[in-house]
Amino acid sequence: MVELRKVWSWYSRESVQKALVEVGKNREVASVFQDGSFGKRPDVIQYPADVVQAVAEGTVSFHGSVEQWSNPMELDVGMTRTQIDKLRTGWSLLIDPDVKDFEIGKLVTKEVIDTLHKHGVKNVSVKSTGGKGFHIGVPFESLPDRINLQPTTILYPSLFQTIIGYIKWYSKDSLKEKLLALDDAENLAKRIGKSLNDIITENELDPFKIISMDIFGLRHLFRLPYSLHESTLLVSLPIKPEKLDKFEKEDASIEKVKIEEKFLIPKEKNDGEGLVVEALDWASKYNIEVKEELPQMRKFVKMKEVPEIFFPHCIKTLLNGLSDGKKRGLFIVITFLRNMGWSDEKIQERVFEWNEKNYPPLRASYLRSQLRWHFRQDRNLLPPNCTNEVFYKQLGLYDICCKEIDHTSIKNPVNVPLRRLKERKQRVK
Repeated sequence: MVELRKVWSWYSRESVQKALVEVGKNREVASVFQDGSFGKRPDVIQYPADVVQAVAEGTVSFHGSVEQWSNPMELDVGMTRTQIDKLRTGWSLLIDPDVKDFEIGKLVTKEVIDTLHKHGVKNVSVKSTGGKGFHIGVPFESLPDRINLQPTTILYPSLFQTIIGYIKWYSKDSLKEKLLALDDAENLAKRIGKSLNDIITENELDPFKIISMDIFGLRHLFRLPYSLHESTLLVSLPIKPEKLDKFEKEDASIEKVKIEEKFLIPKEKNDGEGLVVEALDWASKYNIEVKEELPQMRKFVKMKEVPEIFFPHCIKTLLNGLSDGKKRGLFIVITFLRNMGWSDEKIQERVFEWNEKNYPPLRASYLRSQLRWHFRQDRNLLPPNCTNEVFYKQLGLYDICCKEIDHTSIKNPVNVPLRRLKERKQRVK
């Protein structure tokens, strides 16, 4: 149970409010509540009073967008890519090495920082997540204004993905050596809860089977600096990179933290140009496509695309995000949308938007593997029937639909939009 007095005491500090407003400027900022659920999106914090108001309404943690916007409140799920690109004014290079071991996480973070410094990047900041890991940040001002005559603002997430891929390639051998200096392969596997075979590729340790370094999609959120972690109540604390070695998780406790270091605040401009050039050359030389495209498959649904307005309430609720049962939820979402006549491209976009509302989100690699599998099927699988205990009842969706539709006549959620469309045609006639 979260100690709400501690939460209120922390966010009552003027220095904390000021720090959140500063880094949240021009970002979409979402509230996370005690149960891990997210507040409405889009939302913003522009003034210290906004922080206080959000906490009074139950906010425990603040998550901000990697992207910066001219007006975050204009964001909408139904926007086209062109509309989103026009609204975006910048984006941060936010690197999130994820591993279930604090010391390994610290080692990896130091290696990434060293890689950035070797490429001339000076605007490097780091913070604890409030959990077991760290975030490394490079502000948008470090990147070139244009690349191949295109404004860098519209090159998210493709350029971001290329840079992450290059950093992983560049640091892989050095990281392997440092991991083996920390511990032997068998113990490394035990520390992260895997078997030895799970972290070995071609008889060698694969660092990126120990560490996950995800690439993000549109409107990705990260825990803001000086926000509390909603589970541990530790502060997501900015740290001087040179002090990372001595940092311990307890140093991020509310009682110890002072508001001193900043995160994603630029000191120099275009210092990341060398990194961008090297990453693009690497991608060109090795013909790298960091983001794996989903296969283009013919559509098996002959009906026209059904708008979300006709979806049953259980599906609309599911699309607002989950804290538990996300993999089951993903199966429902994909199968339902395929039966609604949605194109593979639009399903992919909607699934990634849905995942941003989950807490915590599913891995992007898992989403892509599931989408690929479904898109390769020679038939449209139906989502589970409404009375399925494991899916709708355990996810808390069954009772929602019971109030809306008659389950004696509706066996599957795909039947609801079809019936509504039929009734609408009859009314029009």
